[in-house]
Parts: sequence; structure tokens; C-alpha cells
Amino acid sequence: MVSRKQKKSLIREYVEAIAIAILLALFIRTFIVQAFKIPSGSMLPTLKIGDHLLVNKFSYGLRLPFTGALLVPWNKPERGDVIVFKFPKDRSVDYIKRVVGVAGDTVTIKDKHVFINGEAVADPHAHFTSPAIMSANAGPRDNFGPVTVPKDSVFVMGDNRDNSYDGRFWGFVDQRDILGKAFILYWSWDLEQPLFSVDRMTSVRWSRIGDLIH
Repeated sequence: MVSRKQKKSLIREYVEAIAIAILLALFIRTFIVQAFKIPSGSMLPTLKIGDHLLVNKFSYGLRLPFTGALLVPWNKPERGDVIVFKFPKDRSVDYIKRVVGVAGDTVTIKDKHVFINGEAVADPHAHFTSPAIMSANAGPRDNFGPVTVPKDSVFVMGDNRDNSYDGRFWGFVDQRDILGKAFILYWSWDLEQPLFSVDRMTSVRWSRIGDLIH
């Protein structure tokens, strides 16, 4: 027979265990890794709609719990990094794009080709769905700049260049708004299929699970 004192001790142990688990989860989410999912095709073919990924929040520095403010920076984003950040036009929304230019770089796009500091650069992740070239007067999609990336900022673009709302349209990302670097896919399936349906379950992209993000 369990005494009242033993019951209280058992309840206390459960409460303490739950509290520790919650604090550990908050610590991990704030400082180490956070999960995100891809809702749009702006990063195709690198990232597909329905991909679920982990972001290393420790990549660029130590952040203040709950607010996400950068306390101690130690690394800076590099060209080619896939990052998650607070959208400059609405900081309640998180975006994911690829770093194309870093602080001090002069970025120019001519007929879809990227130039950094006046030199054409390898752009292996760029994907185009339209052969048409838009003039600068028609919009910044295919012809843009030159612009110089400000201090402590980055210039980002989606890999799906013809279908990405990115730095060409709204400017730069402050490094303080970068939440982390995407590094691995832990799940992937077709979001267009109804949840809890057979079609959704059979749409799991098993071959993508565990892929590193480059």
C-alpha cells in the first residue's frame, strides 16, 4: 500500500521530470537546433514543398532565450549557406534562402547570371524555369544592381530564381535576424495530400530523409 507521503513524492518526481524536459527542450530550441518546414517552392530543387529540416542555431552565435536576439556572434554567414531568417518586411514570418553576397560584396545580376565584385561566379544551385530574360525596367528578376551589401548584412536569393521573392525585391538581411543555418532533412512528404490520408502516407519521400543541405 502506497502512503500519502509516497504519493506526494511520486507526483513531485513526475513534475520535476516534466519541468526538466520542458527546460531542456527550450534550451535546445533556443540555442542549438530548431525544426522548420518548407511551404513554398522558392528553393526548388534543393528544397521541396513538404520538406522538414533542422536549423543549427549555434552556427553564427549565441542568442538570448525567447527573444532570439544575438548575444555573442562568432561566425559570419558565408556565400552558399542556406539560412533561415526573420523576413525584413514582416519579422513575424520566417524565410529560408541561400546567401549570395556577404558584407562588402557588390552584387550584380545580368541576364540571370550573378556577378560578385564585377566577376561572374559559379552558381551551381541556381534553377530556372523560364528561358525568357526580363529587362531591368520590367523588374529585378533577371537584371539587378549593382548593389553593395551593407556591414553586418547578407544578400540572399532562392535557388528557384524565376519563382523566388528574395533580396532582389526587398533588399538585405541583417545578420541579427538570421536564426541559423539549415543542415539536414529529417522528414519529407507531399503537403498537397490530405493529412491522415493514405495518399499523404504513401507520399513520404524516404530517399530525402537524412539528406544534408548544401
